[in-house]
Amino acid sequence: MDIERKYWFPAKRFGWGWGLPVRWQGWACLIVYVAGVALVLHCFGPGREPGLRVAGLGPLTLALFVMFWLKGERPGWRWGGK
Repeated sequence: MDIERKYWFPAKRFGWGWGLPVRWQGWACLIVYVAGVALVLHCFGPGREPGLRVAGLGPLTLALFVMFWLKGERPGWRWGGK
């Protein structure tokens, strides 16, 4: 298996950051994140305390970013070339 396929999240081709997952583990992380966001927004939707939404979404987003950092290709500015 080549080195690029070991990453769950490849670096974006243009810009800084990560693209869509390339392995099932990355897709599972993304699905868990989206489900967690949906749950937080359902439980703490409009008309409720906005601080609770931030308190729920903050740790989820931080955990996703940590997974990007640990299991993704190292990010850096890219302009389309290899």
